[in-house]
Amino acid sequence: MMRIWLLAIALVVLGGGVSAGARAADMPEFHLVLQNHQFQPATLKVPANTKIRVLVTNKNAMPSEFESSDFNREKIVLPNSTITVFIGPLDKGTYKFFDDFHQATTGTLVAE
Repeated sequence: MMRIWLLAIALVVLGGGVSAGARAADMPEFHLVLQNHQFQPATLKVPANTKIRVLVTNKNAMPSEFESSDFNREKIVLPNSTITVFIGPLDKGTYKFFDDFHQATTGTLVAE
């Protein structure tokens, strides 16, 4: 009986992992670069009502902190490295993000 119970648990866990992996693979991916204390692109257009993955690459010699109060994200990006930020799904609209370590460095995410 214990073997059947363990097998059932293993199938549930493995099945969940496969489906989560499939969802992550289907997720739209976007790229932001921090260079010379500016986001490139400064405006990132993404699909509304869709969870997305944003890769943020910091090409500056100093650390940065990708942050948005609008979509509640905050993550440090070390120099010459890339982080992954999962965002959404977001309603249609305009959302601000910034580098919390260099507050003049700002960008806009537009969900359409």
